[in-house]
Amino acid sequence: MTSQKQTISAIRSASHWHSSALNRRSILQKSALLAAGFAIPGCFAEEVTGGLVRTASMVEGPFYPDKLPLDTDNDLLLINDSLNPGVGEITYLSGRVMGKNGQPIRNAFVEIWQCDSGGAYLHSGSSNKIKTDRNFQGYGRYLTDSQGRYFFRTIKPVPYPGRTPHIHFGVSKNGQRVLTTQMLVKGHPMNQKDFLFKRIANQAARDSLLVGFNPIKGSKIGELEANFDIVLGRTVQELDDGTLGGGLAKPDRAPG
Repeated sequence: MTSQKQTISAIRSASHWHSSALNRRSILQKSALLAAGFAIPGCFAEEVTGGLVRTASMVEGPFYPDKLPLDTDNDLLLINDSLNPGVGEITYLSGRVMGKNGQPIRNAFVEIWQCDSGGAYLHSGSSNKIKTDRNFQGYGRYLTDSQGRYFFRTIKPVPYPGRTPHIHFGVSKNGQRVLTTQMLVKGHPMNQKDFLFKRIANQAARDSLLVGFNPIKGSKIGELEANFDIVLGRTVQELDDGTLGGGLAKPDRAPG
């Protein structure tokens, strides 16, 4: 029996995401074909000409899952065969992983983890555990394609005591963590007071972590899109030849 949950594939254009035109199953079935249309030669060169800013790093934090879920795919709204989605503002999150010269980094593992709509992480030491949204996956990962792209369906991050809304990112290549960082919601009033974000003195570095969450035109359920391109401090050649190997890296610090 085919699982009701399938991995979300590459649909980068927001016009292909809204539910009024395509339901979720249709999106999943058609997206592999649609993705080919976004491999535009030279698209990286223009960004290099304009100047690429290296994505700033941020600490991993204490809530990387101390026990990974059985379901670790890139759809955080549905767990395995569940019919009940997680609670929150549905967000289609995508981006590219690039070297410092703009070349796409393929076969890199992108991990994300974040708290649910009630502020609880997928971690035994998280607060608000009694209110955990058991329908929200809390963690996902994706192997970048030939254009360095990744895709997730998740929720717009929410604040919890002491922190501005954010999503944690880990990028691994050949079994080594090459970047650990956090993506923040552009324009959120808590950003300037966040004790971790304030540690980043350089404005360009700060800006590299701020992402807009924009309404998807035509969506009848208020879906959002967000794009977070990740620029590493090394070239493709410095990382390796682009082949898959090594898998996920260990977390930066022991969970908990």
